[in-house]
Amino acid sequence: MEFQGKKILVVGLGKTGMAMVSFFLKEGAQVMISDSREISELKEMVSSFDRSDPPLLLEGEGHSPEFFLKSDMVGVSPGIPLDLPALKAVREKGTPVFGEVEIFADRSLTPVVAVTGTNGKTTTTALLNEMLVNSGKKTFLGGNIGRPLMDFILGGQDQEIVVAEISSFQLDTTTRFSPRVGLLLNITEDHLDRYSDFQAYAASKASLFRNQGEGDAAVVNWDDPICRSIGEKLSGPVYFFSRTRKISPGAYLEKKQALVFWGEHQETYDLSEFALPGMHNRENALAAILGARLMGADRAAVQKTLESFRGFGHRLEYVGEVNGVRFYDDSKATNVGAVFKALEGFNEPIILIAGGRDKGGDYYPLQKLIQQKVRILILIGEAREIMRKQLGGLTKTEFTDTLEEAVQRAFDQSRPGEVVLLSPACSSFDMFRDYAQRGNVFQKAVKELGKVKP
Repeated sequence: MEFQGKKILVVGLGKTGMAMVSFFLKEGAQVMISDSREISELKEMVSSFDRSDPPLLLEGEGHSPEFFLKSDMVGVSPGIPLDLPALKAVREKGTPVFGEVEIFADRSLTPVVAVTGTNGKTTTTALLNEMLVNSGKKTFLGGNIGRPLMDFILGGQDQEIVVAEISSFQLDTTTRFSPRVGLLLNITEDHLDRYSDFQAYAASKASLFRNQGEGDAAVVNWDDPICRSIGEKLSGPVYFFSRTRKISPGAYLEKKQALVFWGEHQETYDLSEFALPGMHNRENALAAILGARLMGADRAAVQKTLESFRGFGHRLEYVGEVNGVRFYDDSKATNVGAVFKALEGFNEPIILIAGGRDKGGDYYPLQKLIQQKVRILILIGEAREIMRKQLGGLTKTEFTDTLEEAVQRAFDQSRPGEVVLLSPACSSFDMFRDYAQRGNVFQKAVKELGKVKP
C-alpha cells in the first residue's frame, strides 16, 4: 500500500485514529481527519502535529460526504459504523476504505496469534500473552486490547510474536490479515445495532481464518455449534477445545485438569490453582493453552501462568469485600452472553447492577439465571426500561440514575455472603467514555463505602 502524496482521511480520533495519523504523516501523506467532536477539541487533540506539512485538514461535528469525497483513501477507526452515508459515498466512487489491521497486514511479517469471539477475548489474549512472555518470548500485545496495532508498525517491530485481540469491527475493515494461529472462542448475539442480522455478525468472526494457509492453525470451540460449524469447514489444521468431548488434536476439560491431545501424545495441566471464576474461564484457559503451545510456549511456563494469572481489568475483576459482601467489576460484559457466563460462575446470591446503551439484542436468555441467582436487579442507563420489561418481573427490580447510587443501593440491601456484581449487558456510551471508565467509577464507589478488604 502506497501512501506518499495521497490525501488520506482518518475517521475517528481515538487511540487508533491518532496512531494512524502519526503513521500516515510519517509516510508522507496529506492527512485529513473527520470526527464527531467539536472542531476546537479536535484542534487541541492534534496540536502536537501542528508543524505537519501540508497541514492537517479537519472536519468536526459529523461526517459529511463532501469532506470524505476529497480523499484518495480512508482509514477507519474500529468503532466507526461502516454504514455511514459518507463512507457509502466514497465506496461508490471506488475510494479504498480500510482499518489499522489492513495496514498491519501490509507492513508486518511478524507471526501473529489472534483471538476473536463474542466473549472472553481480552482474558484469553492476556492469558496467552503471559504464557508466551513466561516462556521467554518477546511479544507485542495489542489490537482491541490496549495498544493499537499501529503502535507496532510505528515502533521498531523487534518483537518476535504479535499477540492480538481482534474484534469483528476490525475484521470488517481488512481483507489480507492472516494470523499464524487464530482462536475463535464463541459466537453469541452482539452488535445487532451494527450488523443486519446474527448471520452477518457470525460471518465477520469467521473471516479471521479466510487467509490462513499452509503452516497456519485454528483453535475453535467445539461446544459452540456455530464455531464448530466454522471449524469443520476449514482446510488447515484445526484444534478444537471442549468441556464435553475428548477430541484430538485439541484440549478437553476434566474436573480440575486440562488435557491436551496432540495425536498420540497427551499433556496434562493442573487447574486447581487457576484463580478466575466460572466454567467459561476454564474454557478460555483451554484455548489459551492451545494457542500458546502452537506458538512455541514452554509447557512449564504455561503451567506457571495458569497458577499466577489474576485476570484483566474490568472482566470479573475482584474489587474487594465490605462487611462480608464481595464486589466484582465486570464492566467489560457489554452483551448478554458475557453476563450469562458471569452469572453462571457464582453460587452465592447476587445483587446485579446492569444497563447502559442497548445494542439491539434480547435480554430473554438471562431470565432463568436471573430467577435462580439474582436476588436484586438494579438497572441504570438508557436500556433500563427495556431490561425491566424483559427481566424485571423475575426478581426484585429497581432503577437508579447513577452508577454510584446503584452501588450504594446494592450495599444497603446486601447481606453477608452475597455478591454485588456490575455486569451491564450493554455498552457504556450513554453515561461513560468507555467500559473502563464505567468500571473505574464502580470501583471508586465501592471503596467509598467503607473499609474494603482485599
